Amino acid sequence: MPSTTPLTIIVAINPRAAFGLGLEAAPPVVTALEEAGHDVTALSMPSYDELREAVAAELRMGADALVVVGGDGMVSLGVNLIADSSVRLGIIPSGTGNDVARALGLPLDNTEAAIRMLLAELDHEPRRIDAGRVTAADGTVRWFAGVLSAGFDAIVNERANHMAWPRGPRRYTLAMVWELLWFRPIRYRVTIDGDPVDTKGMLVSVSNGTSIGGGMLITPDAQFDDGLLDVFIVGSLPKLRFIRLFPLVFKGRHVGNPAVTIRRGRSIRLESDDVVAYADGERIGMLPVEVEVRPGALLVLAPIL
Repeated sequence: MPSTTPLTIIVAINPRAAFGLGLEAAPPVVTALEEAGHDVTALSMPSYDELREAVAAELRMGADALVVVGGDGMVSLGVNLIADSSVRLGIIPSGTGNDVARALGLPLDNTEAAIRMLLAELDHEPRRIDAGRVTAADGTVRWFAGVLSAGFDAIVNERANHMAWPRGPRRYTLAMVWELLWFRPIRYRVTIDGDPVDTKGMLVSVSNGTSIGGGMLITPDAQFDDGLLDVFIVGSLPKLRFIRLFPLVFKGRHVGNPAVTIRRGRSIRLESDDVVAYADGERIGMLPVEVEVRPGALLVLAPIL
């Protein structure tokens, strides 16, 4: 059935998402949008950088919505192109972690359901959510919708991104086990709204969303529209205790653990030596970084939960 208001929509496809699931999910998305009466341009390129350039060029010609088909990396691509604009962001989850889609309440592992929700949301006012704005030491600015991490989880992400097997969240689990063999606690300075804290710990994350690594609920009470970022710190722990903490994190039951600190703020600075930061699964660069919340910076095609 045609939409009540035809829109100009860009569909960006990551053919490498979850080992090709992006390519499988894309044709039904494009067909459904066209059958609904929308003007659709589908883009898929051999590399992430080429795809970003192609989408940016198309956006300069004008668009009402950008639909990304893939995982958190594709969400990152979209967020960095349309933050602080009137372009709506739609997500068809077909990646490995899908943490942003999960936190937004989008259907996972069900392309048909995700398409139905996308079509329904195109006929409604978009949901307005906050975004994180990251400034690196060299002045480079990046955006994220979900979580920025620096520490053990970011190191695991680096390793997982270079692994061809296994598929899905199990890849993160295997990478985590490997990195645990060599990991040592890290010295951080975390400054939250001007209040500095020196700590030695396993990881620090700055969350707009709720999870990382395919469903680890590090900040289960984080909200997309509260104008705040949740700072998650795991203090220095023996490896055995750290391992025991992880199953609790998947269910959000780590809150209240003496080793875990969660604070909220609008502006966060992370400092440490030789520590890399990731945001929405994409490499940001080495610390230090400045992170600030930008309330209402994103328009997303997702239900209000």
